[in-house]
Amino acid sequence: MINYEVTLQVEPRLAASVEEYMRQSHIPEIFATGCFRRIRFSLASPNRFRTSYQADGQVDLDRYLREHAPRLRTEFQTRFPDGVTLTRETWVQREIWS
Repeated sequence: MINYEVTLQVEPRLAASVEEYMRQSHIPEIFATGCFRRIRFSLASPNRFRTSYQADGQVDLDRYLREHAPRLRTEFQTRFPDGVTLTRETWVQREIWS
């Protein structure tokens, strides 16, 4: 299992519109690619968000990054050219205790 995480630090004036765009458009479009099994969108503070994308394996993440990410990143950047700082990380699940 691979978790691809994107953290968004958003200027307060943009927080509501970024959240709405993520929930109503951006994340549903990413989910529709079929590359991810589950996507979680979380709030840490009024202007800090995290999106966690869960893929079955590296092949699915690579397919997303190659075939879909460039267009979706451009759309996001066009809509929010400034005021949003992104960090991206890939986590490989090692073990789960339940």
